[in-house]
Amino acid sequence: MFAVGRALTYAALLGALVLFYGRAHLPASMGARQIAGMLLGAAGVALALWCALTFAWLGKGTPAPFDPPRRLVTRGPYRFVRNPIYLGAGAALAGAALLYGSLRLVGYAALFLLAAHLFVVWYEEPTLRRTFGPEYEAYCRRVRRWWPRPNPS
Repeated sequence: MFAVGRALTYAALLGALVLFYGRAHLPASMGARQIAGMLLGAAGVALALWCALTFAWLGKGTPAPFDPPRRLVTRGPYRFVRNPIYLGAGAALAGAALLYGSLRLVGYAALFLLAAHLFVVWYEEPTLRRTFGPEYEAYCRRVRRWWPRPNPS
């Protein structure tokens, strides 16, 4: 249960940072773009929270690099892609960009996804290979980094 509390704390801190950076006033009118943005943002937040809770419950850790899961997590959203938490956060940012009609948030979302990709390739994957060895290698053969396979197992 302590891992769940840590995961939710880190998620709240990250969310607060995103809200601080992307703060803007709600649009005067709500059209299709704003509704699409709210739906995409809500789906992204839900996915990111599902990932954080999966790390806590199954992995006994958090998404934070200084407090990682103690077990390799391959279930929940991680059975479809290896990095769903970044996709969820990117979707939340893209949804905010749509909602507010903000090019600054579009740029922030793009930079976030680029930084996430570089972090995954240069830090996370090598660390997971060292930590979990053959188990992680087998997982990489079954599950793609960013794009789901048509029929995941």
